[in-house]
Amino acid sequence: MPANIKLFEINNAELDKISTLQTPQGVLALVHIPKSRSLDISILKGSFTLVLDGVQDPGNLGTIIRTADWFGFKQIICSNNTVEIYNPKTVQATMGSLSRVNVYYEELSGFLKDIKVPVFGAVLNGTSIYETKWGNEGIVILGNEGQGITPEIINLITNPVTIPRVGEAESLNVAISAAILCADINRNLQK
Repeated sequence: MPANIKLFEINNAELDKISTLQTPQGVLALVHIPKSRSLDISILKGSFTLVLDGVQDPGNLGTIIRTADWFGFKQIICSNNTVEIYNPKTVQATMGSLSRVNVYYEELSGFLKDIKVPVFGAVLNGTSIYETKWGNEGIVILGNEGQGITPEIINLITNPVTIPRVGEAESLNVAISAAILCADINRNLQK
């Protein structure tokens, strides 16, 4: 363990008092929340970035961060109306991945007008991801759990994509969609 980390042992009763969870995992960390940092759009070149438009469920955001980490995505850009990254449920759902994925909050329409990489958007009527030419860089936009991507942002998508539906379900969970998209992008990058 690094020398700059202080460790305190507590009993289960103390853990129950300070945890926000009904069944704590047995370890809690007190960490400094970094100051917001400005997005340097040069980080978008040569990589893929997830962009979240209005994701509201803290568990979904945390799971998307963890998924991004699994697949090697280094940054996520959230709209200003996406759930707060330091919501306790979000932090819990990242399972530590929050320390390895940079998350930025931006006004999306202005940001997307200035970028020079392909803009993919997960919609119901796009090109099948299995037929999509992902290339080696791009933005992948996922929308709100109930409303999808906002109309203003849909107009900025250059490459609408869809995960083909085989069964009768109305929609996919946004975190599951992120995982499928990340997996397909990585599969294509490995070719």
